[in-house]
Amino acid sequence: MSTVVGSEDTTTEAREPRRARGITDWRPEDAEFWERAGARTARRNLVFSVLSEHIGFSVWSLWSVLVLFLGPEYHIDPAGKFTLTALPTALGAGLRLPYTFAVAKFGGRNWTVFSALLLLVPTVLAGIVLHPGVSYGTLLAVACVAGVGGGNFASSMANINAFYPQRLKGWALGVNAGGGNLGVPVVQLVGLLVLATAGAAHPRLVPLVYLPLIVLAALGAALRMDNLTALRNDRRALREVAREPHSWVMSLLYIGTFGSFIGFGFAFGQVLQVQFHHQFDTPIKAAYLTFLGPLLGSLVRPIGGRMADRWGGAKVTLGTFVLMAAGAGLVLAASRANSLPLFLTGFLTLFVLSGIGNGSTYKMIPAIFQAKAGTAIATGTDPETAANDSRRRASALIGLAGAVGAVGGVLVNVAFRQSFLTSKNGDTAYLAFLAAYAVCSVVTWAVYLRPSARRLHGI
Repeated sequence: MSTVVGSEDTTTEAREPRRARGITDWRPEDAEFWERAGARTARRNLVFSVLSEHIGFSVWSLWSVLVLFLGPEYHIDPAGKFTLTALPTALGAGLRLPYTFAVAKFGGRNWTVFSALLLLVPTVLAGIVLHPGVSYGTLLAVACVAGVGGGNFASSMANINAFYPQRLKGWALGVNAGGGNLGVPVVQLVGLLVLATAGAAHPRLVPLVYLPLIVLAALGAALRMDNLTALRNDRRALREVAREPHSWVMSLLYIGTFGSFIGFGFAFGQVLQVQFHHQFDTPIKAAYLTFLGPLLGSLVRPIGGRMADRWGGAKVTLGTFVLMAAGAGLVLAASRANSLPLFLTGFLTLFVLSGIGNGSTYKMIPAIFQAKAGTAIATGTDPETAANDSRRRASALIGLAGAVGAVGGVLVNVAFRQSFLTSKNGDTAYLAFLAAYAVCSVVTWAVYLRPSARRLHGI
């Protein structure tokens, strides 16, 4: 039996078995409904979505920590380690599209439970194979499987986007994504704790810490989350957004923001060890700093969403990309001057700005379809139909942009790998990042802020 949120009998939800939850009446833009029943239900789903996504990010970025344990006895050079972190990034990017539409097919609660339990596979495998003498091919295969953690983000964001009204999407998506992104610095802190206590000879302890947490996340989702049946009835959204030019513009911008965050998060520890090897001659020295950038970038992501709610996503995104170009220039100058303090300042600035940009770009996605819905209503489309189309297309684009954007993390690791292979430093990569942010700045202004009669407003 389905639960109807927003009916006169608001005690129905409490009487229904948790496993049977399926919401058929969901009207977040209705202020009375939202205050009476919607906000409480949305917050509950948000909390458990964040928990599952947080652990997914930790598993996805697990190998950014494990490579710090791979000393000379593993016989892997820096280029090989960058490959170990690029592979899970790539698989996670590829899984984001199917994960997004798994929510529509199976339900947000159902898929959250399954995708959380799936995280047991890469953690158990990592705990089994990590020992000196293991073949590099085996490590590559196991690292690649950790990419399943990257898919959780897309399904979580698509699900939460449908729960919240337009006026709160920037905040809700920012909290959901920021809480998930915190999984990157947290797993790095776990790695630091293991290095400081058990030592570099015990990398297996890092993935094994997450086994009970994964089970708890899946159990919480099973008991406390809901399925939105309106999302489950959608089958056309991906085809529709794939034909929408704004979808590809937003995907490009998300390469610049999220691609930077996840790429730098995976690579930062290795970059410190390779570029400043005299200062970071042991793994624990790098681990003391590795978590700082992802931590700051994660914490400011909801702030980016709030800023976008107030000033508009396009304006915040443009300012972010301009400053990121300046930050990349600072890192390049620090690298050439061999200045560690300046290098850390520039890199931490990039992490913070990428976090703000993550929040503002995701606010732009529902705003684009909200603006298009307003145009459709003005030409005679039923308002409820227009609102439903806006929500499902925004959810689909969140998946598409998330998948394409995550490819940016692969590009970041590939850029570092090639730069250190050819010139023994990251200068070529930093220059490429600067150019990419400049391109994203121009595109943001030209499409969403340049004065034009054809421009969408309110983005």
